[in-house]
Amino acid sequence: MCKVLNLSRSGYYAWLQRKTSPRTQENQILSQQIEQIHQESRQTYGSPRIHASLVAKGFQVGRQRVVRLMAQLGISARSRRKFRVTTDSEHPLPIAENILNRDFTTTEPDRVWVADLTYIWTSEGWLYLAVIIDLFSRRVVGWSMAEHLRTEVVLGALAAALGQRKPAEAGLLFHSDRGSQYASGDYQAVLQQAQITCSMSRRGNCWDNAVAESFFGTLKTELIHPRIFSARTIARTVIAEWIEVFYNRQRLHSTIDYLSPVQFEQTYWASLEVSSAT
Repeated sequence: MCKVLNLSRSGYYAWLQRKTSPRTQENQILSQQIEQIHQESRQTYGSPRIHASLVAKGFQVGRQRVVRLMAQLGISARSRRKFRVTTDSEHPLPIAENILNRDFTTTEPDRVWVADLTYIWTSEGWLYLAVIIDLFSRRVVGWSMAEHLRTEVVLGALAAALGQRKPAEAGLLFHSDRGSQYASGDYQAVLQQAQITCSMSRRGNCWDNAVAESFFGTLKTELIHPRIFSARTIARTVIAEWIEVFYNRQRLHSTIDYLSPVQFEQTYWASLEVSSAT
């Protein structure tokens, strides 16, 4: 073989005895970590979140190096499908002003909530999911699922959010699309009783509620589209686990310094305790 390749036998044996270079050893360790992180993310993380996870573990590595190693390993994030408008805003109910006006930043928890409703196909038919998200931490603070699109499904998510968070002060801003469920008298009555200010998107403008739309895009890309649910009960269990265990507590979010929503809130409350102690 050495003759065919025009190599010296001494060079071949020297290559056999040569130790693996430090760079190659580092790449081997990084590759193992990347595969582990990708599996722990339920095979959903792309290079930004994998890079952030490596840095959090203490690895000094550049983003492009992570990209190259992921390509060698055949690892990539799942791609999203095109957005589809599903809101029915053709109704005579009163519409609230768009107070949020695409300002998706807030410095405190429970000051701005955004809400939306989507559908999931199962072999038994449609399952509808309503969520409420705190803009501060991007945490899902309330959610509800039902086999119908009546107002009860969004009321269930609101009841869960109010029961879990219990905002102490009046003035919480609640933003949704202008769908009939959110504009209904029953829903508006609960908002008024809780002293919550209502805000609604403009007609047919999904960008006015971009955070909620982005959450559903993530849910469907990472969880819904890769599988078919044989029953609604199975879909309910899987979606509930994904929201409460993975999304709220484990999944790194680029908007909040690549922390999970729960971690981001814990860091915030810890900082307040330090400030008050000093």
